[in-house]
Order: sequence, then structure tokens, then C-alpha cells
Amino acid sequence: MNGSRISAVIFDLDGTLLNTEQVTKDLLKEFLVRYGKVVDMEKENKRLGMIHHESAIAIVKDYDLPITPQQYTQGIMPMYHEKWIQAKPLPGVNRLIRHLHKHGIPFALASNSVRKNVEVKLSSQKGWKEYFSVILGSDQVKSGKPSPDLVGIKAGKAANMQVVAVPSIQSESDQYSIADYVIHSFLDFQPELWALPPFDDWVMKALPIEPIHFKGLYKNGSLQELSDNSASDLPGQAWGVYFGWVEVDSQKRFKIVVSIKWDCSRGSFTRNIEACFINEQIDDEPMEVTLVGYIRGFHTKQKPATDSQILDQDKSIAEACLDLAAYCYKPCSHA
Repeated sequence: MNGSRISAVIFDLDGTLLNTEQVTKDLLKEFLVRYGKVVDMEKENKRLGMIHHESAIAIVKDYDLPITPQQYTQGIMPMYHEKWIQAKPLPGVNRLIRHLHKHGIPFALASNSVRKNVEVKLSSQKGWKEYFSVILGSDQVKSGKPSPDLVGIKAGKAANMQVVAVPSIQSESDQYSIADYVIHSFLDFQPELWALPPFDDWVMKALPIEPIHFKGLYKNGSLQELSDNSASDLPGQAWGVYFGWVEVDSQKRFKIVVSIKWDCSRGSFTRNIEACFINEQIDDEPMEVTLVGYIRGFHTKQKPATDSQILDQDKSIAEACLDLAAYCYKPCSHA
């Protein structure tokens, strides 16, 4: 932010680069059912970022499980491995990684996961192992987060680094106030603020993105998510105005613009999705949504975000872009 040259970049992994937290969100619930226990989300949110060994000890104690931490690990770890290989990059991640690689900016990965688990998580991400200059797990250093030995907001500040936070849980975003910069997703990252080469990949006032798939029910101008507990669910970092395609059934396909934001006005965080069809009128029908373009984010300090409404300009941009090859996709690509 002060204009000094960035010599290298260090990334966290879970919930920053990959949606591993999203695809494994119900595993603890499934595991605890065996012992007649129910997940306490307040406790679990506080455990995010904790190394597994410490987390295992805490979980066995907090839920009064009749097993040792070692037995807990042996029981749940195969479940995690199965899900980790299904994890996908979060919005804007591949774009930033390729941009840094293209311009010769070295970047590393530092995670509180042990190295062998990091390897599992990276195994399905083409080219990532070759892109990272260094890959470091918690078992390769003396101390984990928040020690400067490993990345994290406190660790980064302790190591005198510039820190950009991308909260994986929007309700926890206030905890990131010590970061130098907070963004909702890497789609909002502006390299030039850090004296890095700017992106040059916008097409017709919008940004082509890797397709984001989710199921929804459209009614009265809003989309309600229909979660199927899969990796295709809408990631928590999706925030802003997007556009794409909707399939109501195998024979019908329509253009759509959506505004996605998190709302805390009622005391708890809920995701609101405003939707607008282009030249069509559909109501009260389940549908498959595929977002392929990004127009803009919102000003994070506005509560509620008054700029989150879909504007006529957004609709015009989306309509023009969806006629271009850059924003097309094959319906079977997410089957």
C-alpha cells in the first residue's frame, strides 16, 4: 500500500485458495452423530485455522467423546481425504496465481495443515505445485499460527509483512481489522495497490470468471439457494454483481444478472441474492445457475450496501457480454 515493491507473496490455503472448509462443512456433524452429539458452530468457528492435533484434543474434550484424540483422527481423517480432492479454487484465485506467475513474482504456500494433507488438497489443482516456489506445512516448522513461522493475519503482522485478508466466513469479517486490507474475494484484489502489475483481462467492462454453479429457486426477484451439500454450492466469498446462464430444464436456457451480498440487519448473517432475468420472465421455479462473469463489488463499509442493487447499466453490460465467446460455457461441463 505504501508503493514499495513487493518481493514475494505468501498464501494461506484453506478457505483462502480452496473451498476445503465448504466441502468438509458437514463432516464433523456426520462424525458426531455416531456418539449422539450435535455440532456447536460457535465453538467450531473459533477453531478455524487451528492445527489438527490441537483441534482433535479440543473436540474430544468439548463434546465429551469416549475416544482419544488419536482415535478421533483415525476415524475422521479418511472422510476428509475423500472430500479434499473435490475442493475447488475460490473466486479469482487461479486468475491471481497465473498473473503473479506471468509477471515473475515468486509466491509460496504456508498452511497449518501438515504437509501430507496439503499435498492431498493440491493434488487436483493442475499446475499449482509447479507454480509455488515453496510449499510449507505446519509439521515443517517449530510453531504454527499465529507464530511468524506460518502465515496468518497475526503471523503476517508479527513478521512485518503487508497482509490482505479474504474472510472465509463473512460473519467473522470484523476479526480481520488488523489486516492492511480486507476484500470479499480475490476478484476484488487490485495488484496496483501493492505496486504489482495490474490485471488486463477485463472484457467489455466485465471480467470472465471460472464458472460458479449452484441450484436456486427464483421467486419475486430473489434467488433462494437450494443446497445439495456438494462442491457446486455457492462459495461464501461470492459477493458483488455477477451474470451468467440459467437452465430451468434441459430445453430452456436464459440470461441472468445476480447481486449477492451478506446481510446482518436481523442479528445473524444471511446471504441475499437479488436476481434479474434479461428479456425473460420466470417465477417460482427451481433452476441450475452458472455464473460466468463479474461486473463489480460493493463498498464494504456501507451497511446495508446501498450499491448492491442491480442497475440498468449492469443489465446492459451482462446482455452484451453474454453474446461473446468469452462468457460462454458448455452445459455439460458441470454434470
